[in-house]
Amino acid sequence: MDRFRLICLLLAATAWTACDRTPDTAAPAGSQPGEPSAGSSGSGNDAATPAKITTIKRPPLPPPIPEIWKEFSGDKAFAEVRKQVEAGPRPAGSAELEKARALIEESLHRSGWDVERQTFEEETPRGSLQFTNLIARFSASGTHPAPRDTQRAIVCSHYDTKRFSTIKFVGADDGASSTGALLELARVLALDPAMASKIELAFFDGEEAIVQFTDPDDPHPDGLVGSRYYARQLVATKRATQFKFGILWDMIGQRDLKITLPPDSPAEIARGILSAADDLKLRDHFGYFERHIRDDHEPLNRSAHISTIDLIDLDYPSWHTADDTLERLAPESLQTIGAVTLYYLRKALPQ
Repeated sequence: MDRFRLICLLLAATAWTACDRTPDTAAPAGSQPGEPSAGSSGSGNDAATPAKITTIKRPPLPPPIPEIWKEFSGDKAFAEVRKQVEAGPRPAGSAELEKARALIEESLHRSGWDVERQTFEEETPRGSLQFTNLIARFSASGTHPAPRDTQRAIVCSHYDTKRFSTIKFVGADDGASSTGALLELARVLALDPAMASKIELAFFDGEEAIVQFTDPDDPHPDGLVGSRYYARQLVATKRATQFKFGILWDMIGQRDLKITLPPDSPAEIARGILSAADDLKLRDHFGYFERHIRDDHEPLNRSAHISTIDLIDLDYPSWHTADDTLERLAPESLQTIGAVTLYYLRKALPQ
């Protein structure tokens, strides 16, 4: 082979290799795959500075955490409870409740959750009030806002406190305990993105009656305002059918914890929760109540037809008194509920 032909072959091989390479430049911070890079016109028609589109390979999802319930920290949950209590009494429509909302959103964002504010007005015995539910969803794919069709279970709590004019009611157990524990649950679930994407977290406003609980069939019932609105929206947007079940937390922090399941609890979920408690050697903390319990699980069961269980300790002498303070609570109780719930979720939701 003469020297001229050899040089031509070498040049052709070099050109082919250069054309076959994939650019290894990273997209600028904050840009999404397929977005034009900073400084580009983004039109795609600028011959002088064409938009550079780079596909970023996202890292694979981490494997499921088999014993995820062991990640739940009662101490971290208690720290979130403390923040809620330090905001002061938090009745619906108050500045203190808005402060509590901001704390919840800050914690959820820190754990990687997207938060939707579901704000609406409702007639109450004291006139029209504005309420805001907070709904958190997790994106396993990295797209934001998180998809709304991957969720299969709801875990929820109310974050408002009962309105009193005669006492300072900070609702450490009744409002703050379940809220703080739900924020710790969000942190733990984020360690397993695939699992987190299957769960919707809901923080209800207006659980407490403005004056006194009334019949839920009343045109303007008092109490359970946020959960009723949330349930109606699930039906209206045709999302209710995507959920297999729901779990409500309320008053779960007192030192001598004894969960009092409502007698009409969905049988299958109750069996699963009690089985989880058995497996974790925590069954002594769970039993049944002797009468009906009016709580935020009702609208989910009645209106949205989502089987929902209420994990609540209603045998609490400080309920709706000025003594419902942090001193009555224990991180170990929050740990118990967090662990049992996570154990049940791991078993109930396919990996």
